Amino acid sequence: MNNRAVATISTARATSDGDGVKLKRVFGGHQPQQFDPFLLLDAFGSDEASDYIGGFPSHPHRGFETVTYMLEGKMLHEDHLGNKGLLNNGDVQWMTAARGIIHSEMPQQIAGQMSGFQLWVNLPAAEKMKDPYYRDIPAEDIPVFQIEGTTYKVIAGETEIGEHRVTGAVVGLSTNPLYLDIHIAPQQEISVKIPPGHTGLLYVYQDTVYAGGEETEVHTDQLAVLSTQGDLITLKGNNATRLLLLSGKPINEPIVQHGPFVMNTPQEIEQAIQDYRSGTLTKVVAAGAQ
Repeated sequence: MNNRAVATISTARATSDGDGVKLKRVFGGHQPQQFDPFLLLDAFGSDEASDYIGGFPSHPHRGFETVTYMLEGKMLHEDHLGNKGLLNNGDVQWMTAARGIIHSEMPQQIAGQMSGFQLWVNLPAAEKMKDPYYRDIPAEDIPVFQIEGTTYKVIAGETEIGEHRVTGAVVGLSTNPLYLDIHIAPQQEISVKIPPGHTGLLYVYQDTVYAGGEETEVHTDQLAVLSTQGDLITLKGNNATRLLLLSGKPINEPIVQHGPFVMNTPQEIEQAIQDYRSGTLTKVVAAGAQ
């Protein structure tokens, strides 16, 4: 087996979104092809209500999936289909916007800590105009593995950790995403398999990890992009290292993004804007209709 190296390191930048929610943008917002199939990763976390209380009022999406992972706090999702879902500590919502969804994500607390992540995963052209779908996954339904002192929360995908095969809560997607929240025991070295050629990313949100055969240091709030060569990554914890490990199969299609719309051509983006303005973004298409 060949150990992947760290190719580049960048630091999350402070920004805001929605109605003034303060967050750290780990990546996204420009060059959407660079981490194919992943488009964006935001980290949010504050115990000041003014940093998050405005939430994310009603807004549209088309052409991709959003994955919201709550570490702490309460967030209510509502959409145009009448769905409602309350995310609590450790819960995940995997929403496939596909042809169109209009939703809101609003805090259900006026004090205390709210923290978590939102990941955007692109869809191939053949799936961009499917009917929208989402699933709320309570924390107790997400597999958690304790292996030699290290904890692995497997949100999505299947992989091998050392000699152990693990399967997450979400599997069977065309982009084959792997999404792990890993709490590495102090000074422990672990290895996680990543399919050759798949995009590999790790984001450290607490302490420091030493990644790859050269044990490159990756610190809190830093994103490491892994080389595409190799079929595993070794990680060594420092004291109380916590990180997200992501991998996915590149779609290798053109990407054109305009805010909450991600399509393959400028013409499809124009159509999405027109559909939103005319109120047909979320219109159900009858079977056989063009």
